[in-house]
Parts: sequence; structure tokens; C-alpha cells
Amino acid sequence: MKIGIVCYPTFGGSGVVATELGMALADKGHEVHFITYNQPVRLDFISHNLHFHEVLLEEYPLFQYQPYELALSTKMVDVVEKYQLEVLHVHYAIPHAYAAFMAKQMLKEKEIHIKVVTTLHGTDITLVGSHPTYKTAVEFSINNSDVVTAVSRNLKDTTNRLFTIKKEIKVIYNFIDIDKYEHAHKEECKRIALAKADERILTHVSNFRPVKRTEDVIRIFNQVQQEIPSKLLMVGDGPERAKTEQLVRELGISNKVIFLGNSNEVAKILCYSDVFVLPSVTESFGLAALEAMAAGTAVISTNTGGLPEVNIHGKTGFLSELGDVDDMAKNAILILKDDETLLQFKQSAKQHTKQFALKNILPFYEAIYKSCIVKV
Repeated sequence: MKIGIVCYPTFGGSGVVATELGMALADKGHEVHFITYNQPVRLDFISHNLHFHEVLLEEYPLFQYQPYELALSTKMVDVVEKYQLEVLHVHYAIPHAYAAFMAKQMLKEKEIHIKVVTTLHGTDITLVGSHPTYKTAVEFSINNSDVVTAVSRNLKDTTNRLFTIKKEIKVIYNFIDIDKYEHAHKEECKRIALAKADERILTHVSNFRPVKRTEDVIRIFNQVQQEIPSKLLMVGDGPERAKTEQLVRELGISNKVIFLGNSNEVAKILCYSDVFVLPSVTESFGLAALEAMAAGTAVISTNTGGLPEVNIHGKTGFLSELGDVDDMAKNAILILKDDETLLQFKQSAKQHTKQFALKNILPFYEAIYKSCIVKV
């Protein structure tokens, strides 16, 4: 099949999932074309079946903000026509599904009929899409997609609650490449470079937006390190980083917290980790938590959004109410208090992720693409 993938080319979960999906499809012999404004950060051109088409934005004094949707839909038309794509898979309702609808209409004028699959990832629904400024456009884009998927049952239910949806929403969970984490563990894990032999390591990975509550991560860790010798790895970057670093300084724990910035080596970093901390306001799925679990790391998280579908309370880690720093710290200490308890949680977390393996999820997307393609 010839498949176009449209996503944000960033470290965020939707971009990671879209990129990993495209690479897996290419490995299976499908021809995959990424259409976006930058090369996706995790895109590895190891397959001749992978292609990248950059959406260029021209600078015009007339526009205060460049009309990305217009440039994107035009690029979609060009790529579909030139490479005879059979289906467009867009990740995020805004602006991608909206732009895909416009591209589809333009292609009809050329008697080219392309199918559009829209995957909802969360922010496009819960934070952006439900805003009155965008709600009508999001609703229209979803209802005019040929197939709509969501990455968790919670996100499906939320979408149906916030919008008048006429399409069936299929739930296809996010996935991970289990082999990548197995390989990371087989390599030398240079844990000693970051922590002493008797110290535990806690980790947080995110884009440091307010929704991630990175200051809660610091407060949780501060309580933990008072009870158990430990270090904290903060992976990622974003608008909350400066405030988070300031809190670290105020608490006097700068020597115990390491800010690593954005990284393409998340699997290797997680091999160092004992507990992953994710106190988010909401997570449509919780891909970062799943990646941690695949690396054999227990998870301390809130019980919001799709997280209870990923992190099983008392088995792979613990769930707490939003903002309950004391409970999350208590649970982390419970996991970390002795080697036997920690090992049990780490093994359970790793075992649980097998159902989310790429090889189990990929066939669902392939079946959707096949159902879309109209044979002439």
C-alpha cells in the first residue's frame, strides 16, 4: 500500500507514535510518505520505502500568522497526485484532519479519490478542540474523516461527550517496539555514571508543559530522597523548565536532580531507572509511562485520562488523585524501600507491556487501510 502520514514532527507522543508506525509499515514493505514541516525527530531513513515531504511556509507581510493549513493541504494534494497515494493517515484533528478534508475536496476536482484516517491523540480534543474557537471545525473534521481512531477508551468517551460525533470511533492503543527496550538492556547500562550504587533513580520524561505538572515531580522526589538515597532524571524541555529548575534550587536538591533536555536515547535512559513519575493533569493514553514500563520501570502516576488503562494500580505501579503529591511520594517509597519489592514491580511492569507490542497493534492499522482502499 501507498500511505501518507501527517503528524507533528516533535518529541510529543503523537509524533512519536506516527513516526514509529510509519517506519514499521515501511519495514513490512509498504510505501510511506511523511508530510510535515520538519523531519520527524525519530524518523530513521533505514528503509527505501520511507519518504519525507517538507511543507514550506512562505513569508508574506500580509499575514501575521502563516496559514499552515493552506500550505499543508496543498502539499497533500501534490504528494497524493505525484506518488499515487491510496490513503492519508493524519494524527491530530487540528489542523491535520481539517487540512486533509480540504485536500480531499481539491483532489476530487482531479477525479482522485483519497481516503482519510484520523487518529485522535488527546490534546486536539481535550485542550484545543473543545475550545469554542475550534470546536465546530474539529467536529466537522472528525465527522468527515473516512475512519476515526482514538488511542484509549477514555479518549473515545471524552470525544463523544464533548462533540456531536456521527462516526464510529475505533480504539487502537498506542504501541511500543519491545525489541528496542530489550536491546537497550542488553547494552552496558552505565548507571554508575549518574548515581551511586546504593541510590535509587527516579525519572520523568515530558515536554514540560503545564499539563505535565513538572513541579509536582520535584516535590514528590524531594519527599522520596529524604527517606531513600536517590537521584532524579528530568528528560525533556519546554515552557515549565525554568520554574522547575528554580524549585529544585529553592529546595536545595540541585546535586540530586539532573536535567538532560530532549533526547533520542530515552530507551537507554530508562534502563537506569527504578521509578517513573508522571503526575499529569491528564494523559489521553500515557505513552511515556508505557515506554518506562517496557524498560522495566515501575510507574507512579495520576489516575486521569487513559492512564488507568496503562498503569495497573498495585501491579505495575500506583495511581493517585491529581495533585496528591504526598500519596505519590508514599507510593514511590513503598516500591523503592527494598530490592525484592522493587524487582516485583519492575517485572510486572515489563510483562504488562507485551500486549502493547508493535507486532500486536500494527495489523489493526493495516486492516483499516485495506478497508479504505477502493479498488477500481
